[in-house]
Amino acid sequence: MSTRALIRVGAHSHIKGLGLDENGKAKFIGDGLVGQIKAREAAGLVVRLIREGKMAGRAVLLAGPPGTGKTAIAIGIARELGSDVPFVQLSGSEIYSAEVSKTEVLMRALRKAIGVRFREKRWVLEGEIAEFEPHYVQHPFNPYQRMVQKAKLTLRTKDERVTYTVGPDVAEEMISRGVQKGMVIMIDKESGRVSVLGMSEEAAKELGYDIGRIPKVPIPSGPVEKEREFVWTTTLDELDELFHKQRGGGGLASLLFGATEERKEIDPETRAQVDKLVKERVEKKEAEIIPGVLFIDEIHMLDIESFSFLNRALESELAPIVIMASNRGLTRIRGTDIVSPHGMPLDLLDRLLIIPTYPYNAEEVREIINIRAREEGIELEEEAVGLLVKYGTEISLRYAIQLMAPAAERAKIQGRNKVTREDVEVARERFASIEESIQHLKEWENKFMK
Repeated sequence: MSTRALIRVGAHSHIKGLGLDENGKAKFIGDGLVGQIKAREAAGLVVRLIREGKMAGRAVLLAGPPGTGKTAIAIGIARELGSDVPFVQLSGSEIYSAEVSKTEVLMRALRKAIGVRFREKRWVLEGEIAEFEPHYVQHPFNPYQRMVQKAKLTLRTKDERVTYTVGPDVAEEMISRGVQKGMVIMIDKESGRVSVLGMSEEAAKELGYDIGRIPKVPIPSGPVEKEREFVWTTTLDELDELFHKQRGGGGLASLLFGATEERKEIDPETRAQVDKLVKERVEKKEAEIIPGVLFIDEIHMLDIESFSFLNRALESELAPIVIMASNRGLTRIRGTDIVSPHGMPLDLLDRLLIIPTYPYNAEEVREIINIRAREEGIELEEEAVGLLVKYGTEISLRYAIQLMAPAAERAKIQGRNKVTREDVEVARERFASIEESIQHLKEWENKFMK
C-alpha cells in the first residue's frame, strides 16, 4: 500500500510582500501580487507610517468588490513588516460563534497581534563534560534504594577547565537527561536547569559511531562561567493566559473532585497586571513590544457594540495595526436601523485610511491564474488558461480559480498531466457559479425545504 504526503496549499501562501521597488512603486507582478497598483502603493505608504510610529489611533480599511485582493494586500503588509511580526486573521462573523462575549473575542485577537520580545541575562556554566561522577548514598526511607547526594562535575572549554561539586537536584537532572562524557551542556546557575546542547565534535570523532539525533556542536570558547543573553518572543494574549492560570487556582472542589471548570473570560485585573509587567520590562530595556497586524475580514458583520469597543481599543496605548476589509456598499449597521457606507459607523470610518480595490482586467486575471497554477502544481494548456481567463472576467476570479482543481482531477482520470480546454468546460458544466445557484434556487424554490 502506497502512501502520499498530504499537501495543503493556502490561498495566499505565495505572497511574500507588496511587490514594491525601492521608490515605493508597485511592479505589475511582484512578491506574488498582481495588479492593484494604487492599492499596493497605498499599502506601502501605510507600512512606512507603521515603521515610523505614525499609525497610533488609526486603522486601515480595504474596500472593494469580492475577489479583488483585499486579504492578499493585508498579508502583504504583514510580510513587509517582518517575519517575526504577529499576523492575526479574524472574520467578523467569528465573534458570534465563540463561547465568550463578542468583546472578549475582539480583545483576545487584539492582544494576539501584539508581540513581546523579552531579553534576559543569566549566569550559566557552559562547556563539554570532561568528568561526571555521581556520589550515591543509601536512601533514608528505603534501605534497598540508593539516592544521589552530590556529584563531581568537570567542564571544559577551549580556554578553561573547571571542576565543581553540584547538589542532588542538578545531579539527578543530569542523570535523567542521560548526560555522558563528551556532551556539551549548559547549567543555569540560578535555577539549576540543565540543557544538553549536543555532543562535542571532538568526542563524536573519538566515539567513531553515529550519535543519532544528538547534534554535533563545537566546544565552547571563553570561560566556563559566563553571562548569556536569552531572547524569547511571546504575545500579550499568551501572557494573559499564563497569568490567568496562575491566579485561577481552582479551589477545593478541583482538588477533591477533579473539577476542570475554567473561567472562559480573562478579567481586566489580569490584563492590567500583564501590561504593568511588560511596561516595566520595556522601561528597563529588558523587553520590546512588537506591534503586529490584526486583519478583520467581513468587518460589516460586527454590530454596533463591537464597533464601539473597537473604536475605543484603537486609542489604547498597547494596540496593534488594525486592517479591516469589506465588500459591502451602503448597508445597515448590524444592531441598528442606520444605513452607512460598508455597514460601519461614520465616527469609526472617519479615523480610517481607506484603500479601494478594483476588479481585475483580463491581463491581470491571466497572471493570477498562472501564479495559482504554479503554486498548486497544475499544468494548464494555453487554451485552458484562455477559458479560465474568460470565466474570471465574465463571472468572477474566485470562480475561475475554484474550477482549476476539479479540472486537474478530471485530467488525471483521463490519464493526462496537463489540463485541457475540455477539462475546464466539463468542470464548468458541473459546478455552478453564485449567480447560477441563485437562479437554480428561484427556479426550484417550491421544492426546497423552508
